[in-house]
Parts: sequence; C-alpha cells; structure tokens
Amino acid sequence: MTVLGIDPGYAIVGYGIVEYKSNHFRMLDYGAITTDAGTPFNLRLEKIYSETAALIERCKPEALAIEKLFFNTNQKTAIDVAQARGVILLAAQLRKIPIFEYTPLQVKQSVVGYGRAEKKQVQEMTRIMLGLSKIPKPDDAADALAMAICHCHTSGSAISSILNKR
Repeated sequence: MTVLGIDPGYAIVGYGIVEYKSNHFRMLDYGAITTDAGTPFNLRLEKIYSETAALIERCKPEALAIEKLFFNTNQKTAIDVAQARGVILLAAQLRKIPIFEYTPLQVKQSVVGYGRAEKKQVQEMTRIMLGLSKIPKPDDAADALAMAICHCHTSGSAISSILNKR
C-alpha cells in the first residue's frame, strides 16, 4: 500500500509518501509545498491545489491520510488552514483517492504507542520506523510521514473503519 500523508497548512503543507508491505515501511518521498506570505490568499490556495494534484499524479497513492483540524485559539488561522485543507481534499477526491482523517492523538498513539507523546518523540520514532539517518525537515514533512505511518497501522484494523465513518 502506498500512502500520501499530509500535514495541512497554508504557508507550509508537509507531505510524506510511505510504502507499507508485509509490516515493513519504506519512505518514498517527503517535502513541503510552500507559499509566500505576501501572496494573495486565493493564489496560495491555487498553488496548494495544483502542487497537491501534481504530487498525487506523480506518486499514485492508494490512500491519503490527513490531519483532522482541531483549533481552540486563533479562529482566523483555523479558517485559513481549513480552506487549504479543503483544496487538498478536493485534489484527492477528484482523483478518486480514498481520504482518511486522523487526530494528532491518534497519530501519536499509532507511531509512539502513547497518545500524549511529545512532538520530538513522534519525529524520532518516525525516523526509526522508516530507517532514516536523520529526522526529516521541515517538521511539517516529518509530521506528514507520521500521518502516513498512522494510516498504515490502522488501515487494516476494525477500529479504522469505525473512526473513518464519523
């Protein structure tokens, strides 16, 4: 199974592509789609959409795993990230890629085994699981790889079908 993990944002969209076969992970690619702060927001969304679409066309994932949004502070940031997340979901949907959403707690539990793990713990375990010499940069890409690993761990389980029907 090939999974595209996405850490959504509007300045930086982290992505990570992971292949999972016979309980073995292999990192295929990772990086970030970036937009400049001075760019009009609609053009930032267009860039996020078109680069996500090109990434999907290039890597042909069997699933897209993306972080569920949870914001309790800055409403403007939440709305902007939600819009960026929307164009990412649209890019996947138009290409008939199944979409799965996970909370940060689910990712931490899946990757580290502890839902309250620190970000550095998740990044280090992601590095180890993928056999990488160093933690991927930017952090958004490391988070996206963890998202993909989370989907690989949960996709075959009964709990996955329950969680993703919500």
